[in-house]
Amino acid sequence: MSVCLAAYNGATHIEEQIRSIISELDTHDELIVVDDKSTDHTADIVRGIQDDRIRIIQAAVNAGYVRTFERALGEARGEFVFLSDQDDVWIPGRVEAMISAMDGKDMVASNCEHFDGPLGTFHEIRLRAEHSEHSVRNLIGIVVGYRLHWGCAMAVRNKILNQILPFPQHMAESHDQWIAMVGNVNRSITYLEADTIRHRLHGENLTPRGIRSASKIVRARVAFVRNVVEAVRRARLAARAA
Repeated sequence: MSVCLAAYNGATHIEEQIRSIISELDTHDELIVVDDKSTDHTADIVRGIQDDRIRIIQAAVNAGYVRTFERALGEARGEFVFLSDQDDVWIPGRVEAMISAMDGKDMVASNCEHFDGPLGTFHEIRLRAEHSEHSVRNLIGIVVGYRLHWGCAMAVRNKILNQILPFPQHMAESHDQWIAMVGNVNRSITYLEADTIRHRLHGENLTPRGIRSASKIVRARVAFVRNVVEAVRRARLAARAA
């Protein structure tokens, strides 16, 4: 199993997060931390945690969280690949619960227990197990914006990474929604209603607390439609190659 963590100026909480992760790892698992050229002591804190399963990669330039996650996923060697933010806390039993929930599918998305800050509009949206069988509705929900997937609450099989990577070049945000699109286009995603992670809310979270401006919403929706088209194209190529 591989855990892919994107880090940037995360010195405040990253050690707590990493310790909650490594308590879930087996002997041959790995935690890949890609540090996006932090200006604080994030990398030093990671290196100070003495565990051979941790592999830290320091970026030469700041690339942003989307490309940092892309790089981390590209380094994953395990059969199952989990995404991780730098400031959350994994709930014990998370790995077993999520892998069991996959049950033959290529992807799983769970819910989060939000803490340490006020809830915004998007934090109140929850996934339901019944959504697992409604791929078209899920895709529409992602594009429209009412079916939110948290990257920190997702895991995939390594074999689906050949469709997920590389991320579309035009994509500047919402890598988690892109991954969910790939899963739904392949009809190979399952939804776990349980909370498997404690998602910390604070002023630097990238998910907006409320409704964005009309122009930003339109740009995001156009990008999402392009992503769906690209996900379909990659799925067809994969089917031909199989």
